[in-house]
Order: sequence, then structure tokens, then C-alpha cells
Amino acid sequence: MSDVLQMDPVQAMLAQTALKNTLFSATSRYYGLDLATYATPSGAPVAYVLRRFLPQAATMQVIQQYTVVQGDRLDTIAAQYLGDPLLFWRLCDANNAMRPAALTQTPGTKLNITMPPGVSGSAL
Repeated sequence: MSDVLQMDPVQAMLAQTALKNTLFSATSRYYGLDLATYATPSGAPVAYVLRRFLPQAATMQVIQQYTVVQGDRLDTIAAQYLGDPLLFWRLCDANNAMRPAALTQTPGTKLNITMPPGVSGSAL
């Protein structure tokens, strides 16, 4: 048996490349955010996700607008226009909403459906 510690092959590959190890799926609003830790008074480490700053909606390419009707929910709008109800947070980002429910509260409100930040139609 060798005295050299054996590293998990996947972890070794990640350590050699610039790839980030993330706990979140690529569709999560937290994807790509760094994790940090702090020690409790007893010394136990606690992990947390660093703050996510909202992207500037004005920098996102609008591909369509949707007019809210009575009874609309963000998850159903996201499922219809973005293909996944869990992407409702992209509608919030695209419309500068800190409170998701506010986007569907008033019928007649126009919602921007946008490309993800940093993606434009010409990049597709």
C-alpha cells in the first residue's frame, strides 16, 4: 500500500481544470456561485452560498412580451415560455422583480421574456 493519498478521479480532474464544482444544477439561479464557510463558536464549519446579485434587466435581450391575465402564475408562464416551471426566477430577473408574486398580481401587466444574461440571439 502506498503512502500517497488517493484522490477521487473526478475531484482530481476538477482540481486540474478551471471547472467549478457546484452543488446546483445549470438551471438554478445559484449555479456558479461560490460557497464559503464560517466557524460557529464551537468550531463547527457551516457552509453557505455567497450573495447573488441581480442582473440588470436592461442588458437582457427581450425575445417576447407576455400580458398577464387573471389567475396567472409565474411557474406556468415559465413552463410555457421557458420550458421549465422552475425557471420562474428568470422572469423575475428579466422584470426587475424582488417579489415574484408582484409580477402576476395585476392583470394587464406586461412581462418581458428574455434570453439568459450574456446570451443574445446572434449567439444561438
